[in-house]
Formats: sequence, structure tokens, C-alpha cells
Amino acid sequence: MERSDSNRIHSTAIVDADAELGKNVEVGAYSIIEGNAKIGDDCRIASSVLIAQYACLGDRVEVHKSAVVGSIPQDLKFGGEKSDLIVGNDCVIREFCTLNRGTGEGGGITSVGSGCLLMAYSHVAHDCYLGDNIIMANSVNMAGHVTIEDNVIIGGLSVMHQFCLIGQHAFIGGLARVSRDVPPYIITVGDSYNGVNSIGLKRRGFTSSQVRSIKNAYSFIYRKKLNLTQAVRANHDEMEITQEVGIILDFIERSDRGLVGI
Repeated sequence: MERSDSNRIHSTAIVDADAELGKNVEVGAYSIIEGNAKIGDDCRIASSVLIAQYACLGDRVEVHKSAVVGSIPQDLKFGGEKSDLIVGNDCVIREFCTLNRGTGEGGGITSVGSGCLLMAYSHVAHDCYLGDNIIMANSVNMAGHVTIEDNVIIGGLSVMHQFCLIGQHAFIGGLARVSRDVPPYIITVGDSYNGVNSIGLKRRGFTSSQVRSIKNAYSFIYRKKLNLTQAVRANHDEMEITQEVGIILDFIERSDRGLVGI
């Protein structure tokens, strides 16, 4: 175990000799950091936390009381193989969150980006990929292999089916049941299209022109009674393919589960 004189480890905490700790790390009472876990600089690990083996935390990560980070997957196909849970910089993991490692069959990695806030009781399952600056409210639960792109906000008590794809800057309302892919920039309560996330986009610096082009693109997809193939063709034929429109069309090409609201 790498130690630094600046680290503050409570006398009741258990830190395995094979764990790696950066500088200025705080570990609270009764917390356990297993072997082969890696903790970056300036991290704060509260009391009664488990940082399991093969978990890797970036710098300035806060893990609050009773969270479990890097535990083995809840997947019957998991055979004990080495796999990883990676958390980026500047994340906050609140009370009783659970984050599972990946599986060999699923690529071996569960990944959480930088600047994410996971509120209490949230669950990140095996082989999930979370981008940067994601906010998950209390008790958001996802099945395995879910991908969430950057700057997504998810309301409390929402659940996501395995292999769902959530596009960047989407807003998912509370109590949602997400069983299809959620395209970028939209609002949904899980099974419907509820318009473009205009307020959220403007808060993040999108111009009125950018928001307008997004709305126009989705008018073909959701408002003009076209099937998805026709809507994509109409966007190519009648729209300027701005960066945002290109992202929407690329998402549709990558979607395997179909889009919410269609």
C-alpha cells in the first residue's frame, strides 16, 4: 500500500497492503479498502464504505457513508474473472450507492466519467458506461450494459432496461421506466417524447439557433407522422446537417432498441 503523510486514515478502517492511495486521502471509521483498489489524490471516503478490489477512483472523489464501490457483478454468468470499476475525477457518490465491476463477457469494465453526482441508493450495474457530468437522483437503478452519454439528468426512482442507450443532454423525469433508447437533447418520462430539453440546453450555453435546429430535426422524427426511415431521409433532404443534427442522426443509426415515443 502506498501511503502519504498527508493521508488521514481512521484507526478502525482497514486498508489492504496492496491498495494504492494517492495524497491527501481521508478514510473514515470502519471503512474497508481491499487489495488492488486504487484511490486518487484528495479523495474523501466516509465511514462504513467498501472500496472493493479492482475499483479505481480518480482525484477528488467523495464517497459517502455506506456506499459500496466495485463489488462483483449481479450476473449469473460472472465466473470470478478480473474486471474493473473505474470512476473519473470530481465525482460525488452519495449514501448507500452500489457500483458493480464489469464482466468478462461484457468487456470487463464498468465506467463512470468525471464530474458525476450519484445520489443516495443509486445503482450502477455491470458493464455500464456513464459519461461526464451526469446527475442521477435518488434510487436511480440501471440494469447491465446501459450507456449514458454526457450531461444527462435522471429523475429519482427511474429504472433502465439492460442495453439501453441514453443520448447526451437528455432529461429523464422521475419514476421513469426506460426500456428503449433515449435520443439526445430530449425530455422523456420513460416511454414518450416530451419535447426538446430547451431550458437545460440554454443553461449549458446552446444558442437559440442550435436549439431551433434540434427542434426542427425532431419535428420530422416525432411530429410529421413519418416512419423513422422517412424521418431520417427528410432530415438529410430538407435540413442543414448542423453538428447537433448530425449527433441525432448518428444516434439513430447506433440505436438497437428503438427510440422512446416511437
